[in-house]
Amino acid sequence: MDLLTILLIALALAVDAFAVAVAAGVSLCAVSLRQLFRLSWHFGIFQAGMTLLGWTAGLSVRHFTETVAPWLAFGLLGFVGGRMIIEALRPHDEEKSVADPTRGKTLLVLSVATSIDALAVGISFAILKTKVWLPALIIGVVASLLTVIGLRLGCLVGSASRLGNRAEICGGMVLIGIGLNILHQHGVF
Repeated sequence: MDLLTILLIALALAVDAFAVAVAAGVSLCAVSLRQLFRLSWHFGIFQAGMTLLGWTAGLSVRHFTETVAPWLAFGLLGFVGGRMIIEALRPHDEEKSVADPTRGKTLLVLSVATSIDALAVGISFAILKTKVWLPALIIGVVASLLTVIGLRLGCLVGSASRLGNRAEICGGMVLIGIGLNILHQHGVF
C-alpha cells in the first residue's frame, strides 16, 4: 500500500477525532497543554491501537465489526453528546463548572468511540495482507495532530463567539451527528 493511500485513510479516520476535539475545545473554552496532550495522545494511541487490534483479529471479528461496532460507536458518542446537551441546559447558580472531556471515563469513551472505524480498517489490512506497523503509526500521528488542531479551533470558536451554552449544545449535537453518520455509513439507514 502506497504512502498517499495510507495518508488518505489516516485523514478519513481522524475526521471523527477532529470533530470531537472541536466540540471539546468549545466546551472547555481554554485548554491547557496538559489537556491538549491528554486528548491528542489518547486519540492517537486508540486510533493506532484499534488498527493493530483489527489487523490482529483479522477475519474472526468481521461479523462483529460490520454489525455491532457502528451501534457501539453511536451509543458512546450519543451518550457523551447527550450529556453535553443536558449539562448545557441545566440551570447553574454561579459559574458553570464544565466537565473536562480530557479526563476519566469521558476521555476513555471518546477515545473508543472515535477509533471504532480504525478496527474495521485494521481488519481490511489483514484481509489485504498489508503490513500494519507503518500504517498504524501514521494513523495514530494524524489523529493526534488533527486533535490538536481541532481543540485549538474549538477554543477559538468558543471564546471568540461567546456562545456559552449554545456552543456546548452544538458540540453535543455534533457528537450525536457523528454517531448517526457512522450508522449511515454502515448501511443501518
